[in-house]
Amino acid sequence: MTSTSAAPTGGSQDLDGDGTGWSLGTDVGGTFTDLWLRSPSGRSVVCKSPTTPDVVTGVVNAVQLAADLVGIPVEELCQRVTRFGHGTTVGLNALLTGRAAKVALITTAGFGDVLEIGRLRRGTASLRGLELGDYFLRGRTTPLVPRDLVIEVAERVDSHGTIIVPLAEQSVRESMTALAEQGVEAVGICLLWATENPDHELAVARIVAQQLPRAFISVSHLVAPVVGEYARAATTVANAALGPVAGKYLFDLSRRLADLGMNASIMMTTSAGGVVPAAAATVTPVANLLSGPASCVVAGQALGRQLGALNVLTMDVGGTSFDVGVIVDGVPLLREDVTFGGADMYVPGVDIASIGAGGGSIATVNGESLTVGPQSAGADPGPVCYGKGGTLPTTTDADLVLGVLDPDQFGSGGIRLDAEAAAAAITEQIGQPLHLDAVAAARAIRVVFDAAMADLLRSVTIERGHDPREFILVVGGGSGPSHAWALCRELGMSGFIVPATATAQSAFGAGTSDLRTTASRTVYARILPGSQPNDELASLVQSALTETRNRALDTIPNPGQATVACTAALRYHGQAHHLDVEIDPQPTRADLTALLQRFEADYEKLFGAGSGFREAGFELLSVRAVASNRYGTATISASGRPLERVDVRPVVFDDPTQPTPTTVYRCDVPAAGQTVDGPCLIELRGCVVVVPPQGRAKTDELGLIHVEVPLP
Repeated sequence: MTSTSAAPTGGSQDLDGDGTGWSLGTDVGGTFTDLWLRSPSGRSVVCKSPTTPDVVTGVVNAVQLAADLVGIPVEELCQRVTRFGHGTTVGLNALLTGRAAKVALITTAGFGDVLEIGRLRRGTASLRGLELGDYFLRGRTTPLVPRDLVIEVAERVDSHGTIIVPLAEQSVRESMTALAEQGVEAVGICLLWATENPDHELAVARIVAQQLPRAFISVSHLVAPVVGEYARAATTVANAALGPVAGKYLFDLSRRLADLGMNASIMMTTSAGGVVPAAAATVTPVANLLSGPASCVVAGQALGRQLGALNVLTMDVGGTSFDVGVIVDGVPLLREDVTFGGADMYVPGVDIASIGAGGGSIATVNGESLTVGPQSAGADPGPVCYGKGGTLPTTTDADLVLGVLDPDQFGSGGIRLDAEAAAAAITEQIGQPLHLDAVAAARAIRVVFDAAMADLLRSVTIERGHDPREFILVVGGGSGPSHAWALCRELGMSGFIVPATATAQSAFGAGTSDLRTTASRTVYARILPGSQPNDELASLVQSALTETRNRALDTIPNPGQATVACTAALRYHGQAHHLDVEIDPQPTRADLTALLQRFEADYEKLFGAGSGFREAGFELLSVRAVASNRYGTATISASGRPLERVDVRPVVFDDPTQPTPTTVYRCDVPAAGQTVDGPCLIELRGCVVVVPPQGRAKTDELGLIHVEVPLP
């Protein structure tokens, strides 16, 4: 087992004295598996271990590493853990790499081409930037289900839920023989207007279960209860394709942890920013596609509440990707449509903006153009400086050459970085084509890397009508604290905040997030220009909210202790996208009028003053209920230690010909009330906080490092 980062965050010598009641969070990324562990006394440990091809082994390795840090056998640690939160990229990777289960689709007669037709942009879905202009790439992503595995059945329900054509059950039974012969492992069922009357979908599901007893079954009215046939079908078959994968993965992980003595149930993080029991995650695995980044945003939301900040930007720079979340007025921005594997799907969750930019991002030169990412060296072979066979220079190699990283302290000694190999690779592949020496080429890599991340931050703030200077920036990931100072300077922000858990911020979120379940229902109504909601619409919305509230409570443990928040999906008539607006659980006509006013206020807050257009009228699309149970405490121990001055070394900030002598401090969780002036580096072992020249870092009682960045 190889450790790449291990950092006790409150004094590991006392951790082994605590009894049961430990909390543990894990998050599997493309390069590293992160772990956060907290004892009942509040002391914490964070560590990182390379992600393994089977994923499960990487998680077990991280648990073993945490046990080594606290000085107790791994079996004893597992027995003490009573909460195990987990986020993983297994489902996402299965979809993107085509390793999901073989799935068939059963749909209404006449609608068998829904996945082939898709939306107007289906042929270009998942393409980025310049790829959109390459016509050879159009249509490269095939539908999730090939046409020969799409079964059309005679039945029809209208938009009011009335059965127009009864279900031809015998034809469904006959089609099952062909699916069995083709080795189908999962079946998605998506019938027209099943959201209004699911009787036919349920009948088909019963027949499939009888004749294909080993097949995973996914029904659209439960997985994606929305208007829009394509997104509902794509989500349903994606969920079906992931069902066997998620089931096997969670079974293997549970077995491996149980063998070590783990009694705590696995709680899976969801794209919506909460956790659910693993049993629920195996039923709707599509809801967990973006679980890791969502956990990071939820952790930032909790930190913002503690600091009294309503507007928060969260950024997480890992080994493979750069993920950004936006919290406005204390609430994360949400989205419902996502695109994976060339398919547009309905997956409600925290709105995460991501690009391929991380510590493992590969730098290349084409002609005289330098690009960084989205290709990544990953965990194996990793950056050149890891000495594991990597030959392509990465941003981690550049940071090492620039003096940001200490080759002898990276990963608490788990890996010794090879600075000479990094410099040689950068010189040969970047410097020579651009006529730069190693240091200048490394700085060029950093400038391009930082510019890409700054552009993403602009797109989620300025381009949406938000002033980034009105937000606090919470920084996480192994590479985030090293680059945040440059991003602040690009966006005119005065500083950023680094938690002691920064290197494993998503794992921290997984270990502290609330239990959260969601239920939604279509409710379509058009409110014409100049008119107001009436009592009939209020009664319809009340009925739908009662149903969704009950369904959300039915699936959450201890429903009597849960709180329920309700939202309505609204848009101006004719728009393709909508906003979710908070709504009273039992709204009156007056409440619905106030709802429209809140929608307009939120719309202009998001897209700028004057962007609303009430003359178009409004459309109500659906309602949603979210049940939550407090399940963790998003804090760490307030105890800390002084920043230890350990070194002074040259670091390149702006001028590659004049490295700046920079003081290096080291700590796990810093004690409150400390101030250090830049230029300096604060090594948290899992990451390095860069404080630029004329900057300043201060610590508080939560173990947070507040970095002030001078602006030009």
